[in-house]
Amino acid sequence: MSAMSWAVSDSWTMTRRELAHWARQPVRIVVGLVFPVMLLLMFNYLVGGGQGVDGDNTGFLVPGMLALTTAFGLESTMIAVTQDLDKGVIDRFRAMPMVSGSVLVGRSVADMLQSVAALAVMTGVGYAVGWRRHHGPAAAMGAVGLLLLLRFAMLWTGIQLALVAGKPELAQAVQILVWPVGFLSNVFATPESMPGWLGTAVEWNPMSATATAVRGLFGNPGGADGTWASDHAELLAVFFPLAVRRFARIGR
Repeated sequence: MSAMSWAVSDSWTMTRRELAHWARQPVRIVVGLVFPVMLLLMFNYLVGGGQGVDGDNTGFLVPGMLALTTAFGLESTMIAVTQDLDKGVIDRFRAMPMVSGSVLVGRSVADMLQSVAALAVMTGVGYAVGWRRHHGPAAAMGAVGLLLLLRFAMLWTGIQLALVAGKPELAQAVQILVWPVGFLSNVFATPESMPGWLGTAVEWNPMSATATAVRGLFGNPGGADGTWASDHAELLAVFFPLAVRRFARIGR
């Protein structure tokens, strides 16, 4: 087999390992799918999402919640990686004739599959509460692709932080940083409805830029605010090579 074939084969084996964990821990998967739905329903009916939007508040809120959903579950990735490190599972895998990094790739593929399921559930709930897209299928596929790109970047950021932390206890402390990034964005309200300094910070959040682009692709309110920050913000998945490199150096 070629080097690429070995890499794909080893990564798929590690993906199957993660999927087997799903079968043994279904409650964790269900909770991961239900929690974003609870947030959407709470902000749509109780708290009042879409602050600063004239008219279609649900159309503003649902795409933003789709972007926020891609960040949820990051803590489970971090804890799973640190638990494997703490229990010596990673050391056992590295002692085997495996392609370096296939353990991490398998973990990321499984998490991406979970993200697809979460987006599908959230989209269905969004339709149930009255959200509609107004552009064609091609634009909708572009929005989904952008959301998965955000998830990919967030996922490998979490893997890198988990490898740096090394212990599940430290990972649980680091995961708190996910919440400010998620909520300090335009997911629930427009930057114009916030104090000036806070609105500026929100505009520079990559999640805000993603939510704005997704709204534009779906044809929902808040899809184009015309600010320099939102027009030029780019989300780069730079942590993939960093995580693989650190994984290769474990124990050296």
